Amino acid sequence: METSAQATQDLQKEIKTLEAQLTGDMFKDMEIRDKIHNLKMKQTGTKPMDSQIDCVGCGS
Repeated sequence: METSAQATQDLQKEIKTLEAQLTGDMFKDMEIRDKIHNLKMKQTGTKPMDSQIDCVGCGS
């Protein structure tokens, strides 16, 4: 079973890997930025403010 600290480290590593792939072109980076955003939301346990149901995209 993965510890919370290990899970956090894994998420941070994945975020850094994705950030290294950013090109600076907003349109090309859109999908990567979306993945980064979802990982950060998962990392912090954040849900959309107006969400009546659980977030399907990130599993929060």
